[in-house]
Amino acid sequence: MKFFNREKEIKEILSILEDEPNNIYFIFGSINSGKTTLIKHIIENKLNRDKYVVFYINLREHFISRYEDFIEVLFNTYEESFIEKIKRYFLSFIKDLPNNIDINSTILTGIPIPKNLINEFLSKKNSENVFKYLTKIFEDVKRKGKQPILIIDELQKIGDLKINGFLIYELFNFFIDLTKEKHICHVLCLSSDSLFIEKVYDEAMLRDRVDYILVDDFDEETALKFINFYAKEKNIKLDKKEKELIYSYVGGKPILIIKVINKMKIKNLSDILDELLKVEISKLENLLEDIKEGNYNVNYEEVIESLKLFKNTYSIPKSKIKKDIRNLLIKKNYLFLNPVNNEIKPQSFLIWNAIKEFYK
Repeated sequence: MKFFNREKEIKEILSILEDEPNNIYFIFGSINSGKTTLIKHIIENKLNRDKYVVFYINLREHFISRYEDFIEVLFNTYEESFIEKIKRYFLSFIKDLPNNIDINSTILTGIPIPKNLINEFLSKKNSENVFKYLTKIFEDVKRKGKQPILIIDELQKIGDLKINGFLIYELFNFFIDLTKEKHICHVLCLSSDSLFIEKVYDEAMLRDRVDYILVDDFDEETALKFINFYAKEKNIKLDKKEKELIYSYVGGKPILIIKVINKMKIKNLSDILDELLKVEISKLENLLEDIKEGNYNVNYEEVIESLKLFKNTYSIPKSKIKKDIRNLLIKKNYLFLNPVNNEIKPQSFLIWNAIKEFYK
């Protein structure tokens, strides 16, 4: 499928990349709002191949519970020649950087590293050496006349990982060193976990060193254009009322719009939408039943009253919902928090509709 819209976000990100690295950027938004699709589109279609080298690390598909897991995802190993091993034996690996980066590649999905060296990192569990190696890699790219960009997708997956304290704080210090202090490498972090973004936003060590880019669901006007665009791609004819009906159920969530239109080849539109809503209502009822039975450490009646706040409005100040209830509903992907404006809303129109139907 052709990429659709997001011109505002594309322009903002390209403007950042054209300047000297000076801040860490967090690209955040509700689940399935299109963050990864956006960043991949920029990397593959908007960046000058003669100017940038991108290191894209996606933590989404990996189970990361140990330091070793993170290191193995971070790096791409290659076999060292005998001469390289001898050289590295006599010289510090920080001084002796193997000439292993193909700067003609726009995208690298891991940091190149000799197998023997990664074994040293894994055995010693010394993040300082890892960060020194990465810095040397990025400096080497700069010397070769290109601007390195480090992108980590779903960064929150290492939020609770520990090595002599939380790894995430060491990583933040490293990012600050790369951007604010040395201006070597752009750093972009993607996350759909709004509780993680809230922690980042409140973190004192990151104050004035981080900026935020919201990639939200489409607004109504854009959503209706996307519905029309995707329906045409699938050779499905929709009249104005049908387009508006789709939006009224699933809003501007691209993945849900695609799901509805794809199903229209074999099902009636109203049946598709009713089925989606019934499934969402059922999920909500199951969660509330679990809460009522005491499976979560929150008060059932207070949860009911909290969700009731969305009966007539899509977005409310986060202060209107108690923190323990708010955090549970965010973790369960029912609510999304924007810590920049302190607003909280359902993760999608579909969930919002399920909440409203529940209170009928």
